[in-house]
Amino acid sequence: MFKHHRYPKAIILQAVYFKLRFTLSYRDVEELLKIRGVKVDHSNIQRWVFKFSSLVEANMHKRKKQVCDSWRMDETYIKVGGKDRYLYRAVDKQGNMQH
Repeated sequence: MFKHHRYPKAIILQAVYFKLRFTLSYRDVEELLKIRGVKVDHSNIQRWVFKFSSLVEANMHKRKKQVCDSWRMDETYIKVGGKDRYLYRAVDKQGNMQH
């Protein structure tokens, strides 16, 4: 997949990651790479994003922590300093708190 490209796989994936992860323009990504000593045109970065974004997305989904599809809201009132306070937390099926 990366065989006939002028730049190494690591640089291509870094550029695609910057574009997908942060709200940067293609010219911003070009500038970030230039700071790191890589001279590449923003139009190349755009082509890489179109071509390799599905690969990066699939890799990110593999690393993403599994989330339960069922959770409950645990809530109560407690007295703090003589005043009633509302306390709540989200709890999944296994009893783990959600953040």
